[in-house]
Amino acid sequence: MSANRKLRVKIPSPTWSILVAVLLGFCLWEGVSRLSGLPAFILPPPGAVFDRFLRALSDGSLLHHTIATLIEVLGGLVLGLSSATLVGYAVAKSRTIERLLSPYIVASQSVPVVAIAPLLVIWFGPGQISKIMISALIVFFPVLVNTVVGVRSVPEDLRDLMRSLRATRWQIFLKLEVPAALPVLFGGLKVGATLSVIGAVVGEFVGSDEGLGFLINVGRGVFDTSLVFVAVIMLITLALVLYGLVTAVERRVLAWHLTPSN
Repeated sequence: MSANRKLRVKIPSPTWSILVAVLLGFCLWEGVSRLSGLPAFILPPPGAVFDRFLRALSDGSLLHHTIATLIEVLGGLVLGLSSATLVGYAVAKSRTIERLLSPYIVASQSVPVVAIAPLLVIWFGPGQISKIMISALIVFFPVLVNTVVGVRSVPEDLRDLMRSLRATRWQIFLKLEVPAALPVLFGGLKVGATLSVIGAVVGEFVGSDEGLGFLINVGRGVFDTSLVFVAVIMLITLALVLYGLVTAVERRVLAWHLTPSN
């Protein structure tokens, strides 16, 4: 082998790293469930959870409840994202609006969502609308804060440059403020994507007849711990998928921002 040849080190891809981490987690779970001697209704082994997953999948209950939760999560994410972006932009552009809305915004976050969820279920009913509202409420604050930070992070000299070129407000918004705020906004959207799952499940815990949160309540009530594990794993999968989709969109939209300069 030539001495001038460079030594190439193959670095595992993120996908392989995730698979290895998941495999190690299942091995640890299997070892703890066998060595601890705990009964299956307290800590079921992975094999029992997988069998319960197949049964729930075959009878259609898992797919039905997963779709119900997914609709609530996506609805809450869209509602929370759109409202937080609009309010956040208004707050970032006007100190008067910020002073008027700040007490209400802070108050909405000072009270736990678990305490507000029963009121929303009473007002909007036990259907999916109340779960979407709860999910949107928990998404609202982080997206709003990131929107305000992103819009206010635009350098003032760039605004002056746009004005000197006689750019309209709409052109300043599209050509300067949106590109400048997008990196920070995507950071808030990543947090909101995972929090939207929490909001939907909180609403299902309070009152619902469908969804993965409802499935967890059913499994807990009959000591079907394997079913609880199945529902929890599906919730984790939903959050990971949403986070991955947001990350993929971010990489595509912000390729100019994520590409390191030479």
